[in-house]
Amino acid sequence: MIGAFLLSVRQLGDPAFVRAFAKSMALTIALFAGIGVALWFGIDAAIGRWVGDGTRGGVAALAALFVTVLALWLSFRAVAIAVVGIFADEIVEAVEARHYPHALASARRIGIGRSLAIGIRSAARVVAVNLLMLPVYIVLLVTGVGTAIAFFLVNGWLLGRDLGDMVAVRHLDDAAMRGWRKATVAQRFVLGLAGTGLFVVPVLNLLAPLIGAAMATHLFHGRR
Repeated sequence: MIGAFLLSVRQLGDPAFVRAFAKSMALTIALFAGIGVALWFGIDAAIGRWVGDGTRGGVAALAALFVTVLALWLSFRAVAIAVVGIFADEIVEAVEARHYPHALASARRIGIGRSLAIGIRSAARVVAVNLLMLPVYIVLLVTGVGTAIAFFLVNGWLLGRDLGDMVAVRHLDDAAMRGWRKATVAQRFVLGLAGTGLFVVPVLNLLAPLIGAAMATHLFHGRR
């Protein structure tokens, strides 16, 4: 795992990584900006009857900014993985070109449609599972133990599955994917825990999706 991490970090300056990072960040910012604008209009309309026209716009803007920042903090990992999933082909391909050219020769490129579907399913799964786990998080928070551990375990499992699938889908059919998932549960779980750890480190969390996808590529081919 450490070797995969070091190899991934060393390749961050690769032009393909830079392009994927720029595009994924631009799309992420655009998504949250769109959420902010939609919230501003919604809040502005909702509070229009309660405050004077002179302060209405300012109140709505502040409320929209607060909710957008809160949404960014709560859902950044889900959105970031979903977005980077759209551009995962570029990252995986760059790693394979440098380290596993034999695998690249037999890989199949995933179209934007399937990449988008994988990204959306990933984000939906993260949101749904964490919502289901919310009562558990709250109970553990009240008791004062285990909330962070539970969060890491749940999201490590989710992230390991998502990152692994980004690579495996280029090389395995659906039946082989199911078998591969069963055979790599522990390995992908450790990968997911490492990726979840990267997401909580300021600044590094912006690069976490790229590093995670690259690490998944090394682990996939290293195991094979």
